[in-house]
Amino acid sequence: MEKSILQRAKKEKRTLLTEVESKQVLEKAGISIVRAELAASAAEAVAIGKRLGFPVVLKVASPDIVHKSDIGGVKVGLNNATQVTKAYKEIMAAVKKKQPKAKIHGVSVQPMAKAGVEVIIGMTKDAQFGPVLMFGLGGILVEILKDVSFRIVPLEKKDAKEMIRDIKGYPVLEGYRGQPPSDVAALENMIMKVSAFVEKNPEIKELDLNPVFAYNKGAVAVDARVVLEPDAVK
Repeated sequence: MEKSILQRAKKEKRTLLTEVESKQVLEKAGISIVRAELAASAAEAVAIGKRLGFPVVLKVASPDIVHKSDIGGVKVGLNNATQVTKAYKEIMAAVKKKQPKAKIHGVSVQPMAKAGVEVIIGMTKDAQFGPVLMFGLGGILVEILKDVSFRIVPLEKKDAKEMIRDIKGYPVLEGYRGQPPSDVAALENMIMKVSAFVEKNPEIKELDLNPVFAYNKGAVAVDARVVLEPDAVK
């Protein structure tokens, strides 16, 4: 993990990395992500949006906010500088109203990813078994039906293959009602890289890639969250 990010978290005595920080460490680990850049002002957000290319997504960047959408901290489908400026101001106003004590770094700016089949890859620590990886389809299937599978870190390749095929919704990934099949091999590869990342960094307490968009060719994590063990930032 990048020392500068850990040092910043330690100095600020926080365990939650922002989305920008989380994606930086995950990208270094070879995990495919939609890169996000930090903007500390509306003008910076516009400049980044122009460089990345519209449409873009803005999300509040704060070590104190986990569920960004719930407080109006996410704006999607922004097609020009005017919309980005307005969205930045609306995010700041909404966050200050609903979480006035939250420390705000600014917003993350990222390109709008092409829609794909949504899946989730996550990690939590079990008191007995240690780090455990989770895989499931995104959206309602994971939130309501709890259609997920688990494996203990470190994983072997066969574990990644099995945990994808263990979920009841696997036929969706094979291609359903004329939809093209998803790149299951890319998902297996992502799971293996997450396993290696977690094994290499025992200071990770929780990790979420949600959603991951699976395409006919490739897969990419659109949002990411990394939580550190409290002892790692003391």
